[in-house]
Amino acid sequence: MIQVLVADDDEALRNIVGEVLKADGYNVEVASDGNDAWRLFEQSYPELVFTDIRMPGRTGLELLAEIKRVSPLTHVVIMTSHASLETAIGALKNGAYDYLIKPFDDLELISYAARRALANLRLMRERDFLVARLKERNDELERLNTMFRELAVKDGLTGLYNRRYAQQLLQQEVERCTLHKRPISVLFVDLDHFKLYNDRHGHQKGDELLKALVACLRDKARGSDAIARWGGEEFVVIAPETGTAAATALAKKMQRAISELEIPGRESQPKGFVSISIGVATLGQHANCASGLIAQADRALYKAKDAGRNMVCVAEGFMEDSTMAEFLATTVTDGLMGS
Repeated sequence: MIQVLVADDDEALRNIVGEVLKADGYNVEVASDGNDAWRLFEQSYPELVFTDIRMPGRTGLELLAEIKRVSPLTHVVIMTSHASLETAIGALKNGAYDYLIKPFDDLELISYAARRALANLRLMRERDFLVARLKERNDELERLNTMFRELAVKDGLTGLYNRRYAQQLLQQEVERCTLHKRPISVLFVDLDHFKLYNDRHGHQKGDELLKALVACLRDKARGSDAIARWGGEEFVVIAPETGTAAATALAKKMQRAISELEIPGRESQPKGFVSISIGVATLGQHANCASGLIAQADRALYKAKDAGRNMVCVAEGFMEDSTMAEFLATTVTDGLMGS
């Protein structure tokens, strides 16, 4: 049943209003002053309040302000005389829903004001419900969009950036570093003898090894570094603001950390532990574009593998654009078959 509060210091008037509203089927409480009205309001938080403007304790306007502060949806109807009509109109600007002029010419005006106020309250609640539903759906849509965006740029197994996004990111970083004349290096990382580990321990254990390796790389990487899974057991670390010496030091730190990983089956690997090989290339020193950096780092990686693996090698010399294009056209770097 709908709760209604009637507040007026005129006993006869508040009883008349109360009786009319009770006859209309509402649960009505009455208060003789503003303080009593506030006490009753805090107990039941009624949907609708009829209040006189001038009352002992709190005035009707003070009561209106406190009600709107704690219960914005509660509808308040101001009851006033002709002499206070201007004040009642001002109350509408402060959140009152309607006003009635007393003495009432027709008691039906009380019922009509209540019906209008409660109909408006229902509309507001429906609106708020629809807005909340819309927000929930928008939040869900945003969550799905975020998930799809991540799927587009992230590797499903490791959670790292995928190759496609890494290429875009590297291009952006190279352009930025070129513009501001800042260094940037690329580390090309390959997990040594990964195919052998998979063959001996199964693909599930192989996936666990890749995840452990990624966690280790992330732990040793700096906040500005970006790590991507290039393919299979190959990874790329994009290291902005990093010259060759710092990039090499970072690579060696990662290499040592991987060799110390306590991975099940590590002793079955050729070196008795899990190892990685890393190739390092720096913009301006080994290449002058993003694809050239990748090609040079890849070349250095294969030099590290040819030298016995578990090594860090730095690219040699400078690769011109034409030479780099020829290299990319004739070299397979996916490493998907393991090494």
